Amino acid sequence: MTQRIDYYNVAPDALKIIEKLDKYTVSTGLDRKLRELIRLRASQINGCPLCMYMHTTDVLKMGETEERVYGISAWEECDFYTEAEKVALELTEHVTLIPTKRVPDQLYQRVRNHYDEKQYVDLVLIINQINTWNRIAIAMGQTETEK
Repeated sequence: MTQRIDYYNVAPDALKIIEKLDKYTVSTGLDRKLRELIRLRASQINGCPLCMYMHTTDVLKMGETEERVYGISAWEECDFYTEAEKVALELTEHVTLIPTKRVPDQLYQRVRNHYDEKQYVDLVLIINQINTWNRIAIAMGQTETEK
């Protein structure tokens, strides 16, 4: 699909706000590889090839193994993710699919067994940040792997 609108030039102030959230999510104390795995998983769910490509490339450059990157869509069945990573990926799926999955209390409690209050907020912000980018890219027709 060809990009429909040059949204960076049409709404630069809005994009600057979204980019500020990007900077914040990078500055959290959460593991950077986990952050990219979250971004990759949400992008898979949303069907955003541009973001899937970017976050696969980024996490591989960070030294993540191919096994863990390529297994992310089946994280529940894989024993090479920690329990903390699995619960973060489960939260990713629930927040990304919030109209149908919601975030049940038992999931919240499992997340809080591994992450404190601030980390929980940061996880939710990372998930929402990538969902925002996915939706913008898809709605604007920016699905090519080159920007």
